[in-house]
Amino acid sequence: MPVGFRILPRGRKVGTDAVARFRALPVANVSDVMARMTAGGPRLRPMHAGGGLAGPALTVRTRPGDNLMIHKAIALAEPGDVIVVDAGGDLTNALIGELMLAQMVRRSLGGIVLNGAIRDSAAIRAQDFPVFAAGVTHRGPYKDGPGEINVPIAIDGMVIEPGDLILGDDDGLLCVPFAATEAVLAAAMQKAEAEAKQMANIEAGTHDASWADATLRRLNCEGLA
Repeated sequence: MPVGFRILPRGRKVGTDAVARFRALPVANVSDVMARMTAGGPRLRPMHAGGGLAGPALTVRTRPGDNLMIHKAIALAEPGDVIVVDAGGDLTNALIGELMLAQMVRRSLGGIVLNGAIRDSAAIRAQDFPVFAAGVTHRGPYKDGPGEINVPIAIDGMVIEPGDLILGDDDGLLCVPFAATEAVLAAAMQKAEAEAKQMANIEAGTHDASWADATLRRLNCEGLA
């Protein structure tokens, strides 16, 4: 079958150095320098105890409620990889649980993102392996396929190509395209430095908020003091 049930090779992925440098940045800063135009949607939330997610994407598209290709993706994934699954956002059946989590931890993966549901939520919540998902249900998955590995996927309009950089924290998820990682990293680091200076000014009582009045005047706001 040429489309819908296939496993493709991944031709490239972001390097470990870029992953480490992005890991130190808030996702919000990266989002700002990407013009606030990309996001994985508000439903995908961290299900683990805490800590950020960063790593190259190994993408999976699967039939809602079926995790056959997720099992195969775990076997194929390299240390540090983030498995990103488009399961249509369906929450009827859980796609992973405690046993699959243990496999991913054992293989030193970077995390998993599921546009779908998990189960064994207490066990997932008790550890720090990054798990982002859209919901929880006790109903287990099917294992019949079809599905695809290492194909472009999209979650809430956010396109993820195999090897792109996936970032996540308590504010949500973001994909940085492979070809844009260096430019986005440089801009995000500048953004973080600027915000650190702004925070220092706020704490020192020297923060300048005159820009707000200037903007209101430009927009012809009535009643401006």
